[in-house]
Amino acid sequence: MEGIAVDFFWLQSLFTSFNILFFSFTLVFSTLSLLLFLYGRLLKPCCQCEVCQTYLSSSWSKEFNNLCDWYTHLLRESPTQTIRVHVLRNIITANPKNVEHIVKTNFKNYPKGKPFSAILGDLLGKGIFNVDGEDWKFQRKMASLALGSVSIRNYAFEIVTCEIRDRLVPLLSSLVSQGVQKGAVLDLQDVFRRFSFDTICKFSFGLDPRCLELSLPMSEFATAFDVASRLSAERALSPSALIWKIKRFLNLGTERVLKQAINLVNVLAEDVIKSKRKKGDLSTQKDLLAMFMQTIDDHNYLRDIVVSFLLAGRDTVASGLTSFFWLLANHPHVVSAIREESDKIMGPTSDDELATNEQMRKMQYLQAAIYESMRLFPPVQFDSRFSQTSDVLPDGTYVERGTRVTYHAYAMGRMEHTWGSDCLEFKPERWLKDGVFAPEDPIKYPVFHAGLRVCLGKEMALVEMKTVALSLIRKFEFQVASPDNWPRFTPGLTATLRGGLTVVVKRRN
Repeated sequence: MEGIAVDFFWLQSLFTSFNILFFSFTLVFSTLSLLLFLYGRLLKPCCQCEVCQTYLSSSWSKEFNNLCDWYTHLLRESPTQTIRVHVLRNIITANPKNVEHIVKTNFKNYPKGKPFSAILGDLLGKGIFNVDGEDWKFQRKMASLALGSVSIRNYAFEIVTCEIRDRLVPLLSSLVSQGVQKGAVLDLQDVFRRFSFDTICKFSFGLDPRCLELSLPMSEFATAFDVASRLSAERALSPSALIWKIKRFLNLGTERVLKQAINLVNVLAEDVIKSKRKKGDLSTQKDLLAMFMQTIDDHNYLRDIVVSFLLAGRDTVASGLTSFFWLLANHPHVVSAIREESDKIMGPTSDDELATNEQMRKMQYLQAAIYESMRLFPPVQFDSRFSQTSDVLPDGTYVERGTRVTYHAYAMGRMEHTWGSDCLEFKPERWLKDGVFAPEDPIKYPVFHAGLRVCLGKEMALVEMKTVALSLIRKFEFQVASPDNWPRFTPGLTATLRGGLTVVVKRRN
């Protein structure tokens, strides 16, 4: 009888396990079926217009390398420089009057909004780029006090110059020496990403990941952050938030990979915070995180700030430098003009000489070239908000409550109506008046955003880009492997070249 009882108990357990397994499969199958049903019912029949069908079928890729180039084409063809992508419930504009209305005149009606926070919430949490209201005001005030400090700016400049002098230039010199007359072949985008990751970690956290040493693998933090950033951005491309939300709930596909990457980011961010506390008195530490930690004790909040610092200071600078050197490869006369200007201010090229802050401020043409590069290739190609209430944009476009409204900086830099018939040409001279740099209205040039959310780190980023660019231009020659190929971008929060930027580097004669 005992044997029969044991067998019965075993069979009962097996049957229960089978039922659980069957229920799980049924739930997954039902959910996937629901997903397909919603996709079919909500997306395809909802709009048959040419723009939406082209977007859904990705047929735009037959003519354009990048989605941003297709959007630019549509915005140039639009009489109001505004279009609708109904399946994304997104209004996209390149009209400066609309931009001013969104970021300044009616700012309160266009917060980041809950939909945006949901898309990037797993990665950015309650960081400054993903929040509104009091959280945003507090973080912006803290960051403004820090980044506006002369001592902080000098500290940042010291970090950048040390990284250039001790790592970046020696690294390229070593590679060039190994390549002898043929020069060294390397991915310049990868070098810039390593450089900017080192500098932002030193400046923001007081830590040195040593990523610029190419013999070392990219840090786990940097790799995980890249994956998390790319996959978070891809959520915004989905025609329905239901698609990625269900995948996240079931832990499937890209959402599973995203979760794993964010988990690693979380672990490493916490390690950064713990290591700061172990160093002792925070008031004696110069980095930004130490300053925030004197006011904030919440681990999760500090983690979100860490990630926001990385996003702001690493990817944008690397993106801007990569595009700049791609343009220089196609415009050698600009390289010559930069060298001529720097020689007048700094004197003949010296192996160990880097420009000072004062010398950099005198280089009007270099400033113009950097601005012109970012006009054509802004590191952040677009920015989105969500309307709280129904509204009408200055060009007459009606905005329903809850609609996503996007101003497209990439397209805005290519509008003939705004920049003239030569808007597609790389001409630093357009920024000079009698040889002096003359900035444009940030509404017309929202590369650093505009209005109340204008970038606080703008000046520091510009100094870093100019210092790196000048030091390399004065010492090396760069030849892009495929200079005629139009840049292709991977989906992401910042503009990243697909496949990197392969160059041949030689020592300058």
